[in-house]
Amino acid sequence: MSVQPFRKWLLPRRRLAIAEACLIGLVAAFSAILLRVGVGWIGAWRVQAANLSPPWLILPGIGFGLGYVAGFLLERLAPEASGSGIPQVKASLADAPVKLSLREALVKLIASTIALGSGLTLGRQGPTVHIGAALAAQFSRWFPTSPEHRRQMIAAGAGAGLAAAFNAPITGVLFVIEELLQDLSGLTLGTAIIASFIGAVVSRILGGRTLQLNLVLTASQTSFSLTELPFFLLLGLLAGILGSLFNRGIIASSKFYSQLHIGLPLRMAVAGGTSGLVVAFLPAAFRDNTGLREFLITGNADWSLAAIAFVAQFILTLVAFGSGAPGGLFAPSLILGSSLGYLVGVTEQSLFGFGSPSTYALTGMGAFFSVVSKVPITAIVIVFEMTTDFNLVLPLMIGSVTAYLVADKISPGSLYDKLLELKGIRLQKEGPIQGLLIELKAKDVMQPRVETLAAQLSLDETIQAFSRSQHRGFPVVDEGKLVGIVTQSDLAKARELELPGDMLLSEIMTPQPVTVHPLHSLSEVLYRLDRFNLSRLPVVENKRLIGIITRADIIRAEADKLNGKNREIGPQPQPSYVVYQTRSPSIGRGRLLVPLANPQTAVSLLHLATAIARERHYELECVQIILVPRRSSPAETEVSTTKSRRLLREAEILARKWNIPIHTQIRVAHDVSQAILETVQERHIDLLLMGWKGKTITPGRVFGNVVDTLIRQATCDVVLVRFGAGLGVKNRDSSKDLAIQDADAGTLLQVQASPEFNRWLVPMAGGPNANAAVELLPGLINTSNAPYIRLCQVFPLSETQLDMKVLKNALQYLIRRRNSVGAVVATPVKASSVVEGVLHVIEKDKIDVVMLGASREGLLQQAIKGNIPAEIASRAKCTVMLVRGSLSQQ
Repeated sequence: MSVQPFRKWLLPRRRLAIAEACLIGLVAAFSAILLRVGVGWIGAWRVQAANLSPPWLILPGIGFGLGYVAGFLLERLAPEASGSGIPQVKASLADAPVKLSLREALVKLIASTIALGSGLTLGRQGPTVHIGAALAAQFSRWFPTSPEHRRQMIAAGAGAGLAAAFNAPITGVLFVIEELLQDLSGLTLGTAIIASFIGAVVSRILGGRTLQLNLVLTASQTSFSLTELPFFLLLGLLAGILGSLFNRGIIASSKFYSQLHIGLPLRMAVAGGTSGLVVAFLPAAFRDNTGLREFLITGNADWSLAAIAFVAQFILTLVAFGSGAPGGLFAPSLILGSSLGYLVGVTEQSLFGFGSPSTYALTGMGAFFSVVSKVPITAIVIVFEMTTDFNLVLPLMIGSVTAYLVADKISPGSLYDKLLELKGIRLQKEGPIQGLLIELKAKDVMQPRVETLAAQLSLDETIQAFSRSQHRGFPVVDEGKLVGIVTQSDLAKARELELPGDMLLSEIMTPQPVTVHPLHSLSEVLYRLDRFNLSRLPVVENKRLIGIITRADIIRAEADKLNGKNREIGPQPQPSYVVYQTRSPSIGRGRLLVPLANPQTAVSLLHLATAIARERHYELECVQIILVPRRSSPAETEVSTTKSRRLLREAEILARKWNIPIHTQIRVAHDVSQAILETVQERHIDLLLMGWKGKTITPGRVFGNVVDTLIRQATCDVVLVRFGAGLGVKNRDSSKDLAIQDADAGTLLQVQASPEFNRWLVPMAGGPNANAAVELLPGLINTSNAPYIRLCQVFPLSETQLDMKVLKNALQYLIRRRNSVGAVVATPVKASSVVEGVLHVIEKDKIDVVMLGASREGLLQQAIKGNIPAEIASRAKCTVMLVRGSLSQQ
């Protein structure tokens, strides 16, 4: 049974996202209800106990005991569940090393219930956001999805948690957009809306409430007139100043507790006991935070009670939050804002005889909330949703925006980001690659020209198609629509089953292949490539195949972005076109590509290639590239291949001598580097070996146009060879040359014998490219009769303590790999510069070949610091090899 349909079902789709959002909304609502009921039950028991016994004894005792229990649970089971929870959610969404899980959600729920029920002056909204996001993250692990889809679901879970806690679905959506993701895409917005709506509705129904939206006040209890504008501005100014002071106090409190060097249980116990002791000597209304807030905004409180509420809530929140207790800042900020607003409203009313303290209390809630959370739009909407009072819209806008602007001047940046920095987590803005993976779509980097096979082909015809092509798989189409994919493994299974040659391709292909849409982001494409271990994906629109995208296409786009490469103006290079090719059995462990261009150095280059191929059991792939003008299409331009085929036949002679499988091809192209990169991608090349002239006069280039591009973009290992004076030139008179009859041309071909490289030098610095050079030596020294290998590391003249670890590791590796006669030595060298030190060793030891690690630094950095390999190569008279390991090792 094929697993492809099941695989495709697991891919993130819109209908799957909607179903997942519904489930997340339900679970977030249940967790919010459990937290609300649990906190209410423990809180009622605590208040009742305080009424029956001395409050100064009972409240601190309950606070200390329950605080210790909650801290013990957190420390033993999930320390990451401490605190508000919103910083952890932000970190997870920013791909920081913070893992949200089911265990974290359960521990957060239990510990928050105990801690908040003990009387700590924190809110339950932050924990519900954390719990909702953690549950969504767990779902994404049970049903694996792409990173982008996972982030959307976590954000939807956070929004659902907030909506369920406040019974405010719009607030949950806005919080996701304004604070967590800053993303207005259709899927993000849709999933957030669904999850938040379900979370709020289920929370209301199961919480014993109706769907009537007004929570506290009716429209007749609030008022606003233009004459009150200065007082609302004053309220915003005060909220901005005091809110910034509150945020700084939160940071200071967290630092203070961290310096105490005591465990989380004891910290929370001290915070709980302190809070209980203070509340015991305050009016009874302070023993119920929610009741206190409603008491203030109904306008029944005395101004002195409001002042005490502000000061007490301010201090007690700092005491509780810094301890690491699992509670949020939303509810405290609303109480602080309502107290501050109530004081401003009472002041206006006593001075001028007009104004509603309730209106100012509600406006203060939004203003203070916008300062603490730095989400002014969410702050406006949350109060409006709680009251459904249109009279509050203008006051909320004035107060919240003013407070936000003032606070941003006094204390810029998010409080949650600063809390993460205290834990050593710094959220970075999107880097160029991350932004590129989201910004670019599949259609931007795909190859629009795709070779396909018809579903009506027979098995024999399919085998012939594979034999004529270098591809390892073909999309299968029927009437222009993609219906499947056929690979070499499908043909192998057909041969094993001894299927008849006239069987249709539609019966042996893999149906319903994994595909991508042209508008899918590169992040989504990479996810599918990794998820199903694929090298390429068809790009399909309405079942019609419009292109194909590979890993190399994405890497090329990333490299262009990093190097600041812009799209060229004018005619764009078209893909290269294969006009000639030969194939041998694919029996090697890998493939080594040798682009042949200069007949004077080609054969010497091939000797090096065969030495590496023999040692690594690789196949050889030789390519000749014929350039045509940009105005001509490579696929339609007539070219002569006579000279190119003669050079390729010499390569075949050498390969047959050493019994190495060899494949050859001639490509017509607009650009040499593009044609080589296409060959690397299509033929799955493991190592690229090519000649290089050693210097460039092209402005802005380090090694030259072609070499610079290959060093940065080729996904395989790269070895560049610049032959020294007198080497690499054919010597037709040498008695060691091979004489072989060319059957096609009817002439005698003489192939130069292997050049003798006896003395090798490898400068070491500990980088991956130098290590790659050392790993190539066991194969390359097969070209030597009496090899002498010297490893060196250049140290400054002033260096006294020489670290020889890199040299020793390389020496031990070569000793293990080298069995024939030869000397391997490793010595340090002191010099004024790396270049001078290496050049001195080359001259002193009469080195034949120096192997250098090639640099992939940006051109600006190279212009400032200089490129050491390039300078050595330009000044050394011996043969120089530049080695750059594969991109996966960088």
